[in-house]
Amino acid sequence: MLKTLLIDDEPLARKRLHRLLAPYSHLIEVIGEAENGQEGAALVDSLCPDLIFLDVEMPILNGFELLRAVEHRPKVIFTTAFETYAVKAFEENSIDYLTKPIAADRLAKTIERLQQGVVSTNTTAPVAAGIETDLMAIIAQLQPKKNLKNIPIKIGSKIILLPLTAISHGIAEDKYVWVHTLDGHKHFTDYTLQALEVKLPDEFVRIHRSILINTDAVKEYHKGLNGTFILVMNDKAATRLQTSRNASENLRKFIEF
Repeated sequence: MLKTLLIDDEPLARKRLHRLLAPYSHLIEVIGEAENGQEGAALVDSLCPDLIFLDVEMPILNGFELLRAVEHRPKVIFTTAFETYAVKAFEENSIDYLTKPIAADRLAKTIERLQQGVVSTNTTAPVAAGIETDLMAIIAQLQPKKNLKNIPIKIGSKIILLPLTAISHGIAEDKYVWVHTLDGHKHFTDYTLQALEVKLPDEFVRIHRSILINTDAVKEYHKGLNGTFILVMNDKAATRLQTSRNASENLRKFIEF
């Protein structure tokens, strides 16, 4: 039995896939559904499924951004409305796909591939290592991952667009993320740290499970214990932030000591 998630922003598409998978209940157990990439990423890492049916185009995080964000690596079957040349890339790189609307006979071939063990899996390696280089290049062209130029912030009944240059760092507290600005204010955002890490430019770096920083806003770097760093930010409060040991490697391209 393969523990399986259905990740698609279209309720009718999920319902149809549920129905088409019913004859294969001896092989596939659907343990959950998600209606966007952010919710899907959280379920992948919490439920650790063996298999996901993954829509490519979704709000908040698309399918490719979800794969970059998760730690758990299940088998992946894409559901896609991409043009023929992109679908051909999936075929040539041995990553299975289903075009919408999904046909029963095409799903049967996918199930056969699953039983033969030829559907792509990245259980022990990063996504980039599991997906062939040519396909990753096409993904980069079709789905640019750095696309936020500002962060929408709700203040009362209005929404302001917070420029990235005003941001010092972001901190996750429970289920919420607070964006801290250089002038000493903090604002709640609907984005998770995972989503911000994927969508923001390269100067925004995750230094801890709950902390994302703007490296342009770092005033001082200090060596900490066990390969960690203490960062002093250039905000009004001169905030001090400590990296985790694993995340310290993310900073080494910005500093040399």
